[in-house]
Amino acid sequence: MEPQEHNKKRPLWKWGLLFIAAFILSIMGYALVMTGFEVGDHFGHPSWTIVAVMATLVLYALFVRLIEKHWPTDLSLRRLVPHTLLGLLVGLVFMILVVSTIVASGCATVDWKGFSGQQQFSVLMMFLAVAVGEEMICRGVIFRWIDDRWNTWAALLVSAVFFGWTHISNDNATWWSSLAIAIEAGLLLAAAYKWSGTLWVPIGIHWAWNYVQGNVFGLAVSGTNAGDTILVTTINGPDIITGGAFGPEASIIAVLFGTLYTIVFLRNRYRRSSRGGRH
Repeated sequence: MEPQEHNKKRPLWKWGLLFIAAFILSIMGYALVMTGFEVGDHFGHPSWTIVAVMATLVLYALFVRLIEKHWPTDLSLRRLVPHTLLGLLVGLVFMILVVSTIVASGCATVDWKGFSGQQQFSVLMMFLAVAVGEEMICRGVIFRWIDDRWNTWAALLVSAVFFGWTHISNDNATWWSSLAIAIEAGLLLAAAYKWSGTLWVPIGIHWAWNYVQGNVFGLAVSGTNAGDTILVTTINGPDIITGGAFGPEASIIAVLFGTLYTIVFLRNRYRRSSRGGRH
């Protein structure tokens, strides 16, 4: 029996209880991976972040095996490297396009600042922890469980709205910034997950997106100053173009590029399905 068919056949009450259990476990996993980063950062051993990431993903895999009676295909080890690299490339190109467009519009300038390998590696590990934790919750649990039970469109909507809502309490957040994140990132990351069938692609996108935005270009990441940066980007235009104090995620430019990326991922996913390709 296919995993999604197994979930469809569960009584709704049982599905709901298991969904809640999976959600709570994913929240605990997020706490674990962030604790691993904080411990590693405190003692100067970023390997703690890697250990915490691995432990979190193992717990996710064991839960899926125990409850859903199959090993998670979205953690395919064979696809770990190529899919993560693809996600990193997509996230890198996305943020370069967004910032370059803002600069080309005359609303920002970019200057060289400097490079500190130790500081950059530390924030790189932080954003890895964030990417793994948030993708496990929003794509591995919320999107996948709703997609399996009902359909992709419901899963896209719910997971994107939830993802945007989780950023509403960030510094400098507004209703618009949360809506923008839901559209440009919530939908994009879910579409990348659906297209690839693994968590590795959205994790890679999320990881590169935050790091490049915050610590390469020196812009706020969802309203938060990411610390040491390689470049300094000075914004001098309207918030709707630059994103203002929240960062370029609140820019209409990011929303447009995010929407375009989402369409490309979903179009290729369903084109492949119509040809009888792998789901």
